[in-house]
Amino acid sequence: MVNEYVYCPRLFYYEHVEGIFVHNLETIEGSQVHSRVDKKEDELPPAGELLETDRPAKMRSVTLSSDKYGIIAKLDLLETDGSTVTPVDYKRGEPCKADDGSLDAWPADRAQLAVQALILRDNGYVCEEAIVYYAKTKQRVRLTIDEKLVAETLAAIDASRKLASGSVIPPPLEDSPKCPRCSLVGVCLPDETRRATSCRSPISSSQLTLFELDATKTADLGEGSTREELRRLVPSRDDLRPLYLNQPGLYVGCSSKVLQVKDKKKVIQQVRLGEICQVNLFGSIQLTTQAIQAICQAEIPIAYFSMGGWFYGVTQGLGVKNIYLRREQFRWADIPSFCLRLARALVAGKIKNQRTMLQRNHVEPPKVALAHMKCMQEDAEKASSLESLLGIEGNAARVYFQNFQGMIKIDDETDAEDAKAFRFHFETRNRRPPRDPINALLSLAYSMLAKDLTIICHTVGFDPYLGFYHQPRYGRAPLALDLMEPFRALIADSAVLSAINTRMIQPNHFIRAGNAVALTPDGRKAFFRAYEQRMDTLVTHPLFGYRVNYRRILEIQCRLLARVLTGEINNYPVFVTR
Repeated sequence: MVNEYVYCPRLFYYEHVEGIFVHNLETIEGSQVHSRVDKKEDELPPAGELLETDRPAKMRSVTLSSDKYGIIAKLDLLETDGSTVTPVDYKRGEPCKADDGSLDAWPADRAQLAVQALILRDNGYVCEEAIVYYAKTKQRVRLTIDEKLVAETLAAIDASRKLASGSVIPPPLEDSPKCPRCSLVGVCLPDETRRATSCRSPISSSQLTLFELDATKTADLGEGSTREELRRLVPSRDDLRPLYLNQPGLYVGCSSKVLQVKDKKKVIQQVRLGEICQVNLFGSIQLTTQAIQAICQAEIPIAYFSMGGWFYGVTQGLGVKNIYLRREQFRWADIPSFCLRLARALVAGKIKNQRTMLQRNHVEPPKVALAHMKCMQEDAEKASSLESLLGIEGNAARVYFQNFQGMIKIDDETDAEDAKAFRFHFETRNRRPPRDPINALLSLAYSMLAKDLTIICHTVGFDPYLGFYHQPRYGRAPLALDLMEPFRALIADSAVLSAINTRMIQPNHFIRAGNAVALTPDGRKAFFRAYEQRMDTLVTHPLFGYRVNYRRILEIQCRLLARVLTGEINNYPVFVTR
């Protein structure tokens, strides 16, 4: 952790204070480099016994601590000739090259080896130098443990301890070459945080106008700020995929980090835990205790749904261990002015995205409806209370759904004389239960989107059951509903329209029970495919200018809200599209 602090205090905060760790290529290669020294843990003889022999010796994976300095370290390798000990630390990269062409250890590595030397000295051993072995070039770099290095390291230990005891996160590095190779860059969002800090309030019309601009060109963001092309440090897509189990009666076990899905004791599918990011269970599906433990240990959430798609809740591991963000969330939720300011931005963004959907997909976009929605978007930005904002949102939704049928572009070929046949005809939004196929799809889509955002809220460190616009109510996650408002049309509605217009969903995919309409298992499977295709669609972020998929966008937006609550940025930049 001292190594991480010297490398980047913000990285230290995420790993040590919040307990967040994410693997990337560098960390995996680093673990492979350490695999040899980690195979065996040797015991280091007491300092007195070590001085009695002159025989050189090597000891691997030695763990020592120092009460004097309050530090602990695992030493990869210790080389001793009897009178002195020399710690050797393995690194995956290459050494630092000085101006004169000589090789040196990187500052973070120097601090880490100095910590090890301090621990050895405090335990009575003589340690005058240390070695860093860089695996990429297969070179050893020696460094002398002198008074200057010791003083710098002790200062770093004190500073890191003070940072760990506080709640203020350090600012991100600015245009640093360290960021692209950092495994936590998708959590830290250094460039995005700085860009969002320099922008005006997203609530105003001028900020919404910003999202209409070409993201690759320079534009005025406000007094003294200019728009520059942003580095895309986060991956455009995640290699992991959600797992959907949709057939009642399935039984899921686990063996060697592989989930075994069984139907009547017959294995019908095997899924590696390292290939999935969620497990979604619909209806009566059984998981063994071993499977639940393995899934939670891998920090993979398990989401539970009814057969009709009602989202019940989530099981997951410990998640983020930092309480500071949740404390700020509860504090800001008790400030009505902040809740109203954030709710205005969310509702205005939702209405704008609904209006954009009509402009993009309606066979003949109705000018009157578009004009009304434009006015309601402006009214939402100036709403005086949450109650009036609810009314504005409801009126906008009414206009939007009145014209929803115009975005369905298939010919209804069902037999008009067959009263029992399902038709893709939308009249009005209804739910609990949905009474026609389109409303059944919309309800399922909103439930899945709420599930995804609930999981992301847990991942970031929020309490999803305390929101700012939606008020607490049993059985729902208000914060997830807050964040999903601008994405209802862009993700959920779009997935429904795509599934219908491309005939991924057919009339025979629905069943009726009383006045309720629900999807069959095959219908749900087809819609899951349509929903995941939409989530995997690449889209240009209007503020940052790079292309990432919608699932990544949801995480970025949730982390930006966390930046608002912790005071790193002033206003939440709502995601709206052209």
